[in-house]
Amino acid sequence: MNAEPSPPSAPGLLIGRSAPLADVYAELDRRPAVAVITGEAGAGKSRFVDELLRRTTSPDAVTLVARCQEADTPFPFAPLVEALNRFRSGPLPADLPPVTGALHALLPDLADRLPPAPPPLGDPRAEHHRVLRALHAYTAALGEAVLVVEDLQWADASTCALLRTVVADPPPGLGLVLTARSRTAPHTDAEGSDGLPFPLRAPARVTVVERHLAPLSAAETGALAAGLLGVQAVQDEFADRLHRWTGGLPYVVEEVLRGWPDSGERPTGAAGEPPLPASVRRVVVERLRGLPPAARQVVAAAAVLGEPAPVELLCSVAGLGEPETRRALAAALREGVLHDPFRDGGYAFPYDLARRAAYEAVAEPERPVLHLRAARALARHTSPFPLAGMAEHYRRAGRPAQAARCLEAAADRAAGDGDAGTAAAQYLGALRNGPSPVARDRVALKLARVALNARPGPQVPAALRQVLDQHSLGPGPSGEIRLLLGLLLRNQSGSGLEALEEIARAVPDLLVVSTGQAARALAITAIPSLKGWPVGEHRRLLAEAERLLAGVEETDLRSAVLANRATALALMGDPSAWEAVADLPDALTGEGAARVYANLAGAANSLGHPERARAFQARAWQEVRTNHAPYLEAFVETTDVVAAFTSGRWKGLLGRAERAEAQYQDVPDFHAEALLVCGLLRLHTKGQTDVARRLLDRAVETTALDTGVVLTAAAAAVARVRLAAGRPSQAVQAVEGVLHHVRRTGAWVWATALVPSAVEALIRDGRPGEAHRLVAELAAGITDRDAPAARAALLTCRALLTATDGPQSGHAPSDALYASAADAWTRLERPYEAAYVKEARGLHLLASGGPGGRTVLHEAIAAYQDIDAVWDVLRCQRELREHGQTTVRRPGALGYGDHLSPRERAVARLASLGLSNREIASELVLSHRTVEHHVARALRKLGVSSRTEIGPQLGP
Repeated sequence: MNAEPSPPSAPGLLIGRSAPLADVYAELDRRPAVAVITGEAGAGKSRFVDELLRRTTSPDAVTLVARCQEADTPFPFAPLVEALNRFRSGPLPADLPPVTGALHALLPDLADRLPPAPPPLGDPRAEHHRVLRALHAYTAALGEAVLVVEDLQWADASTCALLRTVVADPPPGLGLVLTARSRTAPHTDAEGSDGLPFPLRAPARVTVVERHLAPLSAAETGALAAGLLGVQAVQDEFADRLHRWTGGLPYVVEEVLRGWPDSGERPTGAAGEPPLPASVRRVVVERLRGLPPAARQVVAAAAVLGEPAPVELLCSVAGLGEPETRRALAAALREGVLHDPFRDGGYAFPYDLARRAAYEAVAEPERPVLHLRAARALARHTSPFPLAGMAEHYRRAGRPAQAARCLEAAADRAAGDGDAGTAAAQYLGALRNGPSPVARDRVALKLARVALNARPGPQVPAALRQVLDQHSLGPGPSGEIRLLLGLLLRNQSGSGLEALEEIARAVPDLLVVSTGQAARALAITAIPSLKGWPVGEHRRLLAEAERLLAGVEETDLRSAVLANRATALALMGDPSAWEAVADLPDALTGEGAARVYANLAGAANSLGHPERARAFQARAWQEVRTNHAPYLEAFVETTDVVAAFTSGRWKGLLGRAERAEAQYQDVPDFHAEALLVCGLLRLHTKGQTDVARRLLDRAVETTALDTGVVLTAAAAAVARVRLAAGRPSQAVQAVEGVLHHVRRTGAWVWATALVPSAVEALIRDGRPGEAHRLVAELAAGITDRDAPAARAALLTCRALLTATDGPQSGHAPSDALYASAADAWTRLERPYEAAYVKEARGLHLLASGGPGGRTVLHEAIAAYQDIDAVWDVLRCQRELREHGQTTVRRPGALGYGDHLSPRERAVARLASLGLSNREIASELVLSHRTVEHHVARALRKLGVSSRTEIGPQLGP
């Protein structure tokens, strides 16, 4: 449905056309030859022919290009006359036969170079035949020549007669190239075949090659877009959308990309519709003008329906009888305005932009009428009802109440099928259609119930607040919506304390109508967080929920309260948590089970119960796989990613964490956990301290409430980077803010990662008294808690404090403390922390002059190497060198030859960014001399002489 383009702006972009081009090129050289190129409008036939001519014609060859034009009263031989007139500056054959003198009237500009005009015959038919013979003779006299006739579907009868004659008796040196518009490959030996106005019956001596240019696939469309945009590739999702918009027609693809207003966003732009190119609109409108009125009505009906539609649906929307509709369809199909893509009687437009152009051509006053017909016709002719589609038709018909009813019914269906995301979007749409107050309150409650598992975005909380602000709800619905809104804010919107306060406000309303709902709300607020209330307040709320639990009879509400109780106790490190888990009812399944077991898995992992964590995580995955709930899938996946990092299962984890970071950006706490693991892995496995700090900062900014994962681990990692750079005062600053949260909330069981780094920073900053007080706070904070990881951290801290003890301190020997700490971490399956303790012990021995320091530090290096902690290995090796020790490379490592090693590449990249050797040394925890060697080797291997030349040679 597009006019053929002029050659595209990127002449090398013949995506998907290489094989047919090679075939036609090879066959056209076997003269005489006829090549037939067909394809839909916009398939790139002209561009194909241009490239073919570029390859096949020599500088001395004669090339004539004739283009047929659509016209009501075509002039005989018009395209050929135009082509010959354009050739008037070229050399004419010296021995033109006398019959060519009959061309004087057709070619007046060439009259002085033609033989004398013959006398008139007096018979128009005879005159016409003589002109035909003259053109054939003229063509033969050209010798080695290529004649191209494009858009043969519009050729006049005279031109067709000449071409039929030429094909039947072609000159020996002629290559004839014909193009025609056709949706399918033509049958060139059949009269009236699709696109060809006459059969091609060539003698056996003539080479005939036919190729049909089909629309590009989605992958080919993406490749074409990448070439036109000058990028290596576009996202698959964008390629799929572009293919849907354009039907894979190269010309339309180019027009869309050329007309896009923000070229920088094209390859990664969101799902918004592209601008409608003026050329597409113009061609569609021209096609519509050529259709009879009934066909235009049917096309308008198809444009309003938007999806492939059967005849009976088109009849109802167009307001025509079936026979008239079928005749109209035949006309629309013949012109290529509509097609039957699946050969199942469902008629639609070739591509989305064509439908948009046809829709815009429908007069605005007619559109509501057609949409109302469409909604009613869908109800009569389809099963099950396409409720969401009907709602959109009612909305465009100006019937918001019916639209809201349809969307509510569609959402009910989706919720019943377990598709929480679709249900939430449709309930939200129903609210936006302005339903009656009764319907509004009903839909809002349904929306609140499904939104928790849907990752719906910020629009849902805003919509629920608007409903609550109407004050039309009774205590029960008001309390439940407020409770669910608070949960939504807590889990997905990053609102923290605001969420807890919203849930607390729900309790009085809930107590009026349901003790169970009130107990559930209290149990939810009892779940602690590092940015929330003090743990003591959460314990008080939990006790209140437990008091109400005795009066709760509803099974689902009892299950919810017991699940939140178990979660709260586990996160607090309460020893009774595991009894609470055992008390969970068997009726707890599905989404509720997935949620509680993911919570328990995260708590167990954080506290230092690896076997429990694995069991809980396995149960959570089991429930998620049987329930399609995007929020819970994200919950379980990010919990698993954090557990994998904690346990040292780092192989392949960075890619997994980066995928989670990209997918879960709409849920703050999940996104923060993914960012955290990305940052930690970038630090420890890549040594990319600057990248790691940015990721960790984003994680801290993103997290909403944080149940002891993000804030503490991020601060500890930043502190270690500062310590490795020899900046202990900055390391202390890195942990102070999070220590404030821990002290304010009393959540010392979550300080596992934080306190050892803080103690080391305080000691190295000359503040041993503060270090001792911090360790005492940790010990007091976990006294009655079931938190093995926190106890291992306490052992680590006490071992670190031995560096501040005098000879008569009376404290336990440092070796015993370090050994106990390392053993504790090993039992908890925390290999990184165990290696850290060995490193600290080795450094303590080297600093104090004790025996075995070098051996212990090499043990730490080996432990770090086992989990691919490259940055930590390099730090230990530097520490050995600073103490006058040499390091030994593990046997078996391969050299890199003329290729850059990972460390050389890291140094080279920083050098290309303008960092000095001293800055690079600080960034990568290397000595200044080592950086000098790496830079020199990188320059040699890359074949450049200065640091400014490194960047282009490194690649992506």
